Amino acid sequence: MHNEPDFTLLDNPAWHALNSVQRHLAGKSGNAARYFPEVVPFAALAQPDAASGKELNELLTAGESFFLIGSLPPLQDNWEVRKELVCLQMVSESPLDAPDPSFSIQQLTPEDAGEMYALVQLVQPGYFMPETYRMGRYTGIRQNGQLVAIAGERMRLNGLSELSAICTHPDFTGRGYAGQLIAGLVNRQREEGITPFLHVAGHNTGAIRLYEKLGFRTRREISFHLLFKK
Repeated sequence: MHNEPDFTLLDNPAWHALNSVQRHLAGKSGNAARYFPEVVPFAALAQPDAASGKELNELLTAGESFFLIGSLPPLQDNWEVRKELVCLQMVSESPLDAPDPSFSIQQLTPEDAGEMYALVQLVQPGYFMPETYRMGRYTGIRQNGQLVAIAGERMRLNGLSELSAICTHPDFTGRGYAGQLIAGLVNRQREEGITPFLHVAGHNTGAIRLYEKLGFRTRREISFHLLFKK
């Protein structure tokens, strides 16, 4: 049975993930939290206020870049906004057709971490770190032993799980690999009573079309702000 999730948690997904399912990956100070830097460069605040920003500043080191998702607090004097990426936050609320059995989908393990990191850095650099694989389950497709497509779970909250690192090597696009991997993850999550969601850059029209074809709907726009601590 699939329970109705609390979608309001997705207005501040990193905060709620770091205070629930992924608290073991968190550094915390009062109303501020962050993932360990080797896992993912995401930080979060309970509320976007100056006091929480000051607490977060204590968790960061000089020269470090990090992302805040959603509304920005008043900036600390030693913070600099480097980029804003406006994303669509999309959710899936129905099962998908089962993956084509002719595709050999593998469950990836920590032993595959180096290959996963190299593939994501090739296709979507900046959001995946050497130990991002610790955030959830990752699946992949290989051709002649080479990892050519992956998809996995990133931020995980109570009843909600983000799909991320959905990428295919440029030499192997157009074969339906991404859709197969997404379907496998979505259906497994729904069997566990979890609702999948994802974030996609608003300008990435090709990916948005794929997700809409797979039944995802846009819940809201949300910004990923890349900041730098001087």
